[in-house]
Amino acid sequence: METTRFNKITSLWIITVLVLFVVAITLGIIMRLNQSELITVSPITFYTDMTVHGLTMIGIWFVAGMAAVNFIMERYVKTSHGVNVFAYVMTVVGVLLLWASTFFGRFHAGWTFLYPLPFKVMWKSWATPTFYFSLAVLGVGWLVWCLSLVSSLLKKYSLKEVFAWQHFSKNPKTETPPFVLIAMISLVGIITCLLAAVILLVLTFAEYYSKGSFVNDALLMKNLTYFFGHTIANEMLYLGLAILYELFSEISGRPKWKTTWYVALAWNFTLIFILTAFFHHLYMDFVQPEGFQIIGQIASYSASLPAAGVTVFSVIVAVYRTKINWSLANLLFFLGVTGWVIGGIGAVIDATISNNFILHNTLWVPAHFHTYNALGNVLFSLAFFQWFSAKYGGGSQRWSKVVLWLLLIGGIGFLTAFYIGGADSIPRRYSSYPEVFATAKTLAAFGALFATVYLSGVLVFFVNISKRCLKILLQRS
Repeated sequence: METTRFNKITSLWIITVLVLFVVAITLGIIMRLNQSELITVSPITFYTDMTVHGLTMIGIWFVAGMAAVNFIMERYVKTSHGVNVFAYVMTVVGVLLLWASTFFGRFHAGWTFLYPLPFKVMWKSWATPTFYFSLAVLGVGWLVWCLSLVSSLLKKYSLKEVFAWQHFSKNPKTETPPFVLIAMISLVGIITCLLAAVILLVLTFAEYYSKGSFVNDALLMKNLTYFFGHTIANEMLYLGLAILYELFSEISGRPKWKTTWYVALAWNFTLIFILTAFFHHLYMDFVQPEGFQIIGQIASYSASLPAAGVTVFSVIVAVYRTKINWSLANLLFFLGVTGWVIGGIGAVIDATISNNFILHNTLWVPAHFHTYNALGNVLFSLAFFQWFSAKYGGGSQRWSKVVLWLLLIGGIGFLTAFYIGGADSIPRRYSSYPEVFATAKTLAAFGALFATVYLSGVLVFFVNISKRCLKILLQRS
């Protein structure tokens, strides 16, 4: 009974995520087509689409990782099906409110909604509070979900065990599975950044309803915004890595990965670094205390090393001179690691202060974060979707090669346009480019073309996976 219930809610998450993914990609293509002047939309429509595209993408791949982690966690501890359903309902309500504030209210302050832009009302007056209320609904649903999963882990594992500290000594009496360690590290980081979002929302509503008697500090608000936004965007990637550590060897027909002292050390350090790396978004805020900028530089370099180094080493060891059952799922896992590393290198280049003076707010920024999302984190979640739907819904591996090639060709071409544009100092967030940026329109058209190829791969994948998930949903309890 419990297995069937979790299968059904997981299937519902998968279908919902893929539907929203198609919508969000389409909005991205529209933006690039407008920048290329192949179509024309108004600046307001462009920035409305940008707001929806960014927040929807981050939201859906966060819940995709959470749904996968929740499902796998049932192997180790008992989790709450009711909280899972509650998070789903709150996510759907939050997305509907977000889309209402943007598509109907014309709220278009961008996915970062940096203070005080949302207070400079250039849209329907009700759109600003509706937008923030949508974030509150999403935040409450996700925070309750995370706290519930942490609570489930702590009912079985001690604090020492859940962080795998016993692995720092020889011959530990108990073993912490890598999945449990990485899931806990990720959940703690997510809870921390969601609490920052609560503070951000409280301060925002306090100013909004004070009628001018209370005014926030702009730098504090920016720090809170990026602490929340940057952290959750990275933590959702680590949720995907938790699934990789659990399933890659299993799908490949290899022995299960074990937690060693260096795996435990790497992931504990990752928790510290990822919570302080967001400062690299504030290099240009010269009133920021210099110490924070130094912390941001060090953490940005360090955050990418422990987790990436250990994970890449583990994957290489798992496949080197080894007979592997290369199904679509583990191919997606393997290629996702590659995309994550490439995107991480792009991020480190941008996070270097001397480089940031040149690359700040150019197309290099969406280049690196689209790389570790579109060809990294997304592939991790698609791998789980493939594994889950095949295991519990049946079906063949037809179209696997087509899906893989469309995602790779489309993704690489789409990202190449961003990287070339960033290296050429083409700014991001422009709805249209002045003539001084000679290559901008051509690159935008190039990017839109390959994004359409990527979308084609997603659509083929969606058709196959949704059939299986619908079959699971219709199964009798």
